[in-house]
Amino acid sequence: MDTEKKHENKPTDKADIALEPNTIEDKDEKIPSKTNKRQATQEQLDHPLHGVKLVQILESLVEHYGWKYLADEVNILCFKHNPTMKISLKFLRKFKWAREHVEDLYMDMLEEEAYQKRK
Repeated sequence: MDTEKKHENKPTDKADIALEPNTIEDKDEKIPSKTNKRQATQEQLDHPLHGVKLVQILESLVEHYGWKYLADEVNILCFKHNPTMKISLKFLRKFKWAREHVEDLYMDMLEEEAYQKRK
């Protein structure tokens, strides 16, 4: 067996190396520059679901209504037969129509709670 390196480490001339578009040069090293993130619009920030994760939505609904109510409202098997958070979240992430339906239920729940507080 040949254990020697097949590639030699040759010094390179830094002038020959072209920097990539998103890099900056600092002390003869290539460092990736930070990418700019898009800022959320005020409309997005004001939306009630902004910053709320799907797992939080589902946990709130299960705590407030229970799996039986969710199975009656959203006609999917993962709510009807042996419901678990893991399988339900996987299904909701895969199918947009189901996620939107669950989000609508969550919005209704928030409105209902706000109404109860005003009474």
